[in-house]
Amino acid sequence: MMELGPLRQFLVVARLEHLSRAAEELHVAQPSLSRTIARLESELGTPLFDRSGRLRLNDAGKVFRGHVERALGELEAGRRAVAEVAGEGMGTVRLASETFLTLTGPLTAYRRAHPSVEVELHWSPAEDMARRLRAQDVDLCVASQPIHAEGLESVRLFDEVVGVGAPLDHPLAGRTSVRVDELVGQPFVAARKGHWQRRLLDRLFAALDRTPKIVCEVDELGTIAELIGAGLGIGLVPAFARRSTTQVPGVWIAVDDPGCRRTVTLHWGAGSHLSTAARLMRATITGWDWTTGQPRDERG
Repeated sequence: MMELGPLRQFLVVARLEHLSRAAEELHVAQPSLSRTIARLESELGTPLFDRSGRLRLNDAGKVFRGHVERALGELEAGRRAVAEVAGEGMGTVRLASETFLTLTGPLTAYRRAHPSVEVELHWSPAEDMARRLRAQDVDLCVASQPIHAEGLESVRLFDEVVGVGAPLDHPLAGRTSVRVDELVGQPFVAARKGHWQRRLLDRLFAALDRTPKIVCEVDELGTIAELIGAGLGIGLVPAFARRSTTQVPGVWIAVDDPGCRRTVTLHWGAGSHLSTAARLMRATITGWDWTTGQPRDERG
């Protein structure tokens, strides 16, 4: 019978595909982790990783990873369901997103309505969200780019145009719209790879067989507006940010390209057990009016 500890360690190695980094994250010695993976492979009767050069999860490992994620996820869901039945409150809700600036309104409303619920927020790139939902590592995910994966349910929250933010004294500041080819060579403040904003920027330039000139990479999208306002460069800014209460001085210019948009979607695992807290969070987010910035049932 397989023990849970080695399975959890396998998932970390499978995600990182690097033994030393996995050992560091797990706080175990690398030789001990190597032996754990070797014993697991021996028990299964087949290698789970290709070891020619860089460590890579092979086809058998990918199949096994899916089953392990689902199995451990169900155990965690069972633990949380029992805790809820035992009277430990409505439970905890774990929400992952690429940026939480968009979610400030519904999160504030949720905490006000349910002050006793513990809310865990996890930053996550879109490519990790399906895995985390299947493993029930998080309950809900909000993505600003498509997630193509089986076993998920979703609701589209809103779709909006994305424009270019520029400092007030920038040569483009007087324009109402701009073509992508006019942005070639301009200094961009951009998100790191994996963020929806960076993927959109790279995709727009790839259509011209060009690459953007990036002068600064950041982890949090809210920092982009601040750096644009400071005059470091221009950057992609969603229309939603124009309604933010913390706007940074600058101008917003429409991009003359129909693909310069983002679609924000809420995802959760199909058939997964959601705690009462998670179901209430889902209702709060799906019931939010993104135009007025308040719940739909509170519109005047």
